[in-house]
Amino acid sequence: MRRTVATLALAAFSPLGAQQPAAAAPASPPAGWTIRLDAKDSTKSAGDTKFVTMGQGFHVTSGPAALYFNATDMATGSYTVHATFGQRVAPAMGHPEAYGVFIGGTELSDNAKQQYFYFEVRGDGMYFVAHRAGPDVHKIVDWTANDAVKKQNEAGAVSNEVTMKVTADSVHMMANGLIVKTFAKSALHGFQTDGQYGLRVNHGLNVHIGNFGIQR
Repeated sequence: MRRTVATLALAAFSPLGAQQPAAAAPASPPAGWTIRLDAKDSTKSAGDTKFVTMGQGFHVTSGPAALYFNATDMATGSYTVHATFGQRVAPAMGHPEAYGVFIGGTELSDNAKQQYFYFEVRGDGMYFVAHRAGPDVHKIVDWTANDAVKKQNEAGAVSNEVTMKVTADSVHMMANGLIVKTFAKSALHGFQTDGQYGLRVNHGLNVHIGNFGIQR
């Protein structure tokens, strides 16, 4: 018994025990970036998602669905926003989950006033177009198959380039350089294309994001 007590005492006060590292704090997003969770995930936090700079792009390991944006990324008039998403493995949710880009963002910090227009694809070869106004999502194109959207392989890996191109009178949604849908601005019922632009990544995804940017 004495030997056991002595051994425990030595372990408690040994230099090795004293040098055990503290638990790592959650990683902060890249400087200037904001992670904006969907209102339905308000019980969670941005800390449930990992968003970091990696190489010349970014990497997201998502928990809740969220927008990712830099407050300096604003666009008006005619422009093209694009990003390439490399899905590493099948989504943790056990079913296809989406990623894409958004434009026309305003009042993004306020659930009741937020507005943005977005285009997403997912690993089963489908795409989706919608507008969010406050808590409401207006589905402009519900999930629809298109050959331009690449499907994930057996391991769940796939890479898709997602683009929204705004011209003087139209908005073009493109996957891997091919147009999947075009809308005349006059058909968008007043939805704005001027404003914040950025990224959208849904639940349980592990994606590398490259080639994110804008052409004017």
